[in-house]
Amino acid sequence: MLPVDHSGARALVGYRSTMSQGEGGECTLSVEPRHLNRMGVLHGGFVSMLLDNSCGVAVRNALGNPDAALVTATLTVNFIAGARGGRVTATGHVTGGGHSLKFAEAKLHDQDGRLLATAIATFKIIRK
Repeated sequence: MLPVDHSGARALVGYRSTMSQGEGGECTLSVEPRHLNRMGVLHGGFVSMLLDNSCGVAVRNALGNPDAALVTATLTVNFIAGARGGRVTATGHVTGGGHSLKFAEAKLHDQDGRLLATAIATFKIIRK
């Protein structure tokens, strides 16, 4: 696994992004009280961030460039269950696309393998 993402968002939130030797991307977070909403579960904004990030890492992995410039054009998240603590992992993979757009999906699981959320996303590749 190759660690990626040295962004300010990563530093602020505390997640870790990695890309594997094959295709795909992963984003993990050790859930702390600062990540919880007022109901005591992982905030939906963080859930969305993890899913979005794992999809973006998967796209950069598929492009063969961990530093490729891209932006999220669409992100649809389905919330299934909540996490109150522990470690959560979002795993993304590319499902299609062409030269300028890529499509990806991701799933977020808790440390026990319970499905917490899913997402589909579209990314615009920025060509320099």
